[in-house]
Amino acid sequence: MLLPLMIAMLLSQLDNMIVGTAMPTIVGDLGGLEHLSWVVTAYTLATAAATPIWGKLGDLHGRKNLFLASVVIFLAGSALSGMSQDMGQLIGFRVIQGLGAGGLMAGVMAIVGELVPPREQGRYQGMLAAVMALAMIGGPLVGGAITDHLGWRWAFYINLPIGVLALAMAMVVLRLPVRRTRARIDYPGAALLMAGITAVVLVATWGGTEYAWGSRVIVALCAAAVLCLGVFVYWQTKAAEPVVPLHIFRSLNFTLMSVTGFVMGFVMFGAVLFLPLYQQTVQGASATNSGLLLLPMMSAMIVVSVAAGRITSSTGRYKAFPVAGGALLLTGMLLLSRMDTTTSRTESAVYMAVLGAGLGCLMQVMMLVSQNSVELRDIGVASAAITLFRMLGSSFGVAVMGALFNRRVLQVMAERTPGHPPFAHAQLDASGLMRLSPAVREAYRYATAAGTHSAFLVGSAAGAVALVAGLLVREVALRHTAAPAAAEL
Repeated sequence: MLLPLMIAMLLSQLDNMIVGTAMPTIVGDLGGLEHLSWVVTAYTLATAAATPIWGKLGDLHGRKNLFLASVVIFLAGSALSGMSQDMGQLIGFRVIQGLGAGGLMAGVMAIVGELVPPREQGRYQGMLAAVMALAMIGGPLVGGAITDHLGWRWAFYINLPIGVLALAMAMVVLRLPVRRTRARIDYPGAALLMAGITAVVLVATWGGTEYAWGSRVIVALCAAAVLCLGVFVYWQTKAAEPVVPLHIFRSLNFTLMSVTGFVMGFVMFGAVLFLPLYQQTVQGASATNSGLLLLPMMSAMIVVSVAAGRITSSTGRYKAFPVAGGALLLTGMLLLSRMDTTTSRTESAVYMAVLGAGLGCLMQVMMLVSQNSVELRDIGVASAAITLFRMLGSSFGVAVMGALFNRRVLQVMAERTPGHPPFAHAQLDASGLMRLSPAVREAYRYATAAGTHSAFLVGSAAGAVALVAGLLVREVALRHTAAPAAAEL
């Protein structure tokens, strides 16, 4: 039962990591450098906007057919992306791919929640978390190998045999009830939610990069997000079959896990972005196998996640993990913020392992507790909501940490190289670094260390939020059946 779900999870998580590595080659072939960011942004927007819709549809009409449909849509988007003849086509086909990816992520978590009682879910959630970590490590490696030896189009085509295998196995192995209901999807609510999420993700993606934070575009997007999401919340109190039933947030544990999911995405993806940058620029590590630079963090995350899942399944106790996870997240980010130009690779590896252990504690228990806090009929929207909060957290983590990093790097460079022309960008690639004079390059090492210090300090504040959320979690007994725990409803 778990294998096709793990393959589907691998597909959704691996894609962006592979495509990111192939992007320079894609631009060289198709052109359209000015639209480069949209190849990733279009996928992210479509995934975020579609995730809660897939979750609700699964609750209403059964999960198996919708899960299969999401795999087919993802594969169709992959095939079309590989056949793209220009950047506009690629961006459009990435939207299709992202729509399918939203169903993959929401479907996998909801299916596990429906088939496996929370008391037994720990080991399953731990294994799925391990798949996510492996995708982050292996994605750049696989993407680089595919691009170098097969061409960038195979960065998309590689999904086809893997996806067909998952599709065939799911059709045979998965045994899920088919629901027949006359309830209709809340289309106005879905439209409002998609518009609000789109505005939020664009603010996080464009703010401080494409547009200044105080620009008219960002202000207008913020206003649109507030308006659309505000009206959405009001409409959900009136809709007969709301897309996101607000009553699921009456559960304290579910609300706390939503906060934890946001924080986890914030910290993890911020670390994934800036740790390799620090190691390459300050410590002189090679950028060839960038995924391996994160191995200490990801290895610790995998080991702790699997171990926490097994312990939870065998004992039925879980409160210790969100508390320990929040504490380790806070500690790990504080340790990483102490890194400077003299920090050794061994020392930074230990710091990364501490952070990875914290992520491992949180990753498996987050979905488990949230699904234990809602009724079976709401497992789809609950799973999708947690996934969405994690995605939004990752967008804001990259945006906020990136803004702090950029500001600090440019400030330090202005202080240390007063006669040098001001830098237009705070992040330089390997070729950009080599064009600098030795004195300016050394100044950039100090500036990068200072920038990562600022970025990781805000990450430690997020870790403190996760710790508080963990302390507030109430340890409600994990149920052995699909029936909800009365104390949490």
